[in-house]
Amino acid sequence: MLKVILRPLFYQGKACIGIYFDLSQQLNNLLRKISGCRWSKTHQCWIIPDGATYRGQLLRVLQGAGVTVEGKELGAGPSGSQDKNPASSVEVVKQSGGQVVKSGEAGGLVSKAEPISPVNAHVLPDMQQRLQLKAYSASTIRTYLSEMAQLLRTLGNVPADALTVDHLKRYLVYCFEKLGVKENTLHSRINALKFYYEQVLGREKFFWEIPRPKKPVLLPRFFNQEDIAAIIKAAGNLKHRTMLMLAYATGMRVSEVIALRTMDIDSSRMCILIRQAKGKKDRMVTLSPVLLVMLREYWKQYKPSREGYLFTGQDKIGPYSSRSLQLVLAAAKQKAGIMKPGSIHALRHSFATHLLDKGTDVTMIMKLLGHNDLKTTLRYLHVTNRDMLQVISPLDGLDLS
Repeated sequence: MLKVILRPLFYQGKACIGIYFDLSQQLNNLLRKISGCRWSKTHQCWIIPDGATYRGQLLRVLQGAGVTVEGKELGAGPSGSQDKNPASSVEVVKQSGGQVVKSGEAGGLVSKAEPISPVNAHVLPDMQQRLQLKAYSASTIRTYLSEMAQLLRTLGNVPADALTVDHLKRYLVYCFEKLGVKENTLHSRINALKFYYEQVLGREKFFWEIPRPKKPVLLPRFFNQEDIAAIIKAAGNLKHRTMLMLAYATGMRVSEVIALRTMDIDSSRMCILIRQAKGKKDRMVTLSPVLLVMLREYWKQYKPSREGYLFTGQDKIGPYSSRSLQLVLAAAKQKAGIMKPGSIHALRHSFATHLLDKGTDVTMIMKLLGHNDLKTTLRYLHVTNRDMLQVISPLDGLDLS
């Protein structure tokens, strides 16, 4: 049975509901039909405005399709009744006569998800201007503004500029313990707050006293070569096969695959130019002869323009969407009977792992992947079996006859 989890979140400064579920074309089709429902690249989930009308429509559609829904208690239900706000049991800090007054039960900085107070109306515009002046990427700007908006809605009428390190510590503890924010997300939230207080307000070393949570050490997910061959063969058409093959053959990120232009393919030098990738850096990757054959077949059939995107969307002008490419992989995995979890990024992990297995120097892999730090690339040493195959278990030396 299909299951959906609803969670509160903020998107572009507005209270929304995040809709989370395992990859499902049926659910994607259902959500596309709901007014106000859209896909968020920032949060990697479907979102809908947090209001009784939208929520009621969402629940009717999902429950009518037999979908199990968790988190229905968020905010007001379909009847318009106001349920308990998940943040309401935590202490609220309000401004009163120039003093900070505490109320509530716990020890945080939380209030109901209300519109941003006029006293903090300057915060997001000032932050956005500073981010743009420092040439941050559009995705980073969206993430930082969304994380800052979370704090501003929490504060109510408390001026954000008046907060101390202790206030922010209590807020981050609330996010971790009460909201269940994961370590990686909390790091992103800290980065946003650090940027505002240090870069916008000019409070040097303001965050030195705020510890960061230890991130979980997760090994990269990857497919074996037999799985990848089956996935590519199972792809729906030549365009889909070419995109999946390109992602695996070059180790490109999904954003790099869809941003690739036809003129970036250099068959004379057998290389591919990746423009302004993560960190706003250009880099070159090798062009596989097998991939070149596939690209030429693709060019003959689809005729992409030289200056335009190599893989265009439905309008034949703009780039193919990253969400659509993820769905292409999911459909191919399902058709090939591959149950192992993994997104397009797993093809990048597979590229690095298989190169290590074949003895490629780790510094070369670092350059091909576009990593800044060798430590990032060294993670793949933990999943390669090149050295492990030479290890003899002490069990093999026992006389069990």
